[in-house]
Amino acid sequence: MPDNAKTGVTRACRYEPDLNPTYQEMALHYGVGVVPARPRKPRDKAKVEVGVQIAQRWIVAALRHRKFFSIHQLNAAIGELLTKLNQRPFRKREGCRRTLFEQLDQPALRPLPAERFDLSVWRKATVNIDYHVEFDHCFYSVPYTLARQSVDVRATPATVEIYHRGARVASHLRARKPYTAVTTADHRPKAHQAHLEWPPSRLVAWAQTAGPFTGQLFHQIMERYPHPEMGYRSCLGLLRLGEKYSLARLEAASERALTVGAASYKSVKSILVHALDAQPLAADRPEERPGTDHGNIRGAGYYQ
Repeated sequence: MPDNAKTGVTRACRYEPDLNPTYQEMALHYGVGVVPARPRKPRDKAKVEVGVQIAQRWIVAALRHRKFFSIHQLNAAIGELLTKLNQRPFRKREGCRRTLFEQLDQPALRPLPAERFDLSVWRKATVNIDYHVEFDHCFYSVPYTLARQSVDVRATPATVEIYHRGARVASHLRARKPYTAVTTADHRPKAHQAHLEWPPSRLVAWAQTAGPFTGQLFHQIMERYPHPEMGYRSCLGLLRLGEKYSLARLEAASERALTVGAASYKSVKSILVHALDAQPLAADRPEERPGTDHGNIRGAGYYQ
């Protein structure tokens, strides 16, 4: 019976509180039921409150005037008082806390599970249009039919699992290198599976039909991205710009983008939208101005 702290309860409710998924998994792993106390109802967990009161009176109060210089000294002093408290006889009944534990609680205890609890992290995410989910700066695929839908991501130190409406739809080994894409072939639509037969060189050759600068732009984009499919999206976007603005304008915009060092889909689109492809390239190069000759300028010889 815990409190409604955010580490254990996501949303407090008198009848159906929402438990933190990781906290609930840990409880299920160890076979423990979690029933959070109602907000501002300390009597729901009266034994805990009384236990804290007893510890404050018999341990904290007894040590309030002592000074400790290490955590080990403090733990040793607390251990002595705790043993003394557990062996202190009851006033109105026989035995002590230690004997009561041995008679009632200890026989009911179960052994720990054979496997240790694998701590997991839960996140909510929206599937991107390329049927990948981003988690911890890496990308993991899900079935393409879930594009633009909300999913739950469960990550452990070794795996990443994606759930949709409570059902697991994908499971991957966790990537360690940032900006790595982990893709399962069955998650792709058939049209994208056909694209796997297209190596980057074939896509660049396809772009060269629009012109050499477009082919060079495609080549730079493919080399910049850590995963080929991420480059395919930008290249296919450029080809759609060619259909909208004509291949001649796409070639001129690609030449300008390469000249100014802005080899990207967004740069080419901005050039086409603002009709910068029709302007001469000389306007992009800064004019070289002669050095200023002034009496107050010391010159290079002053510092020799």
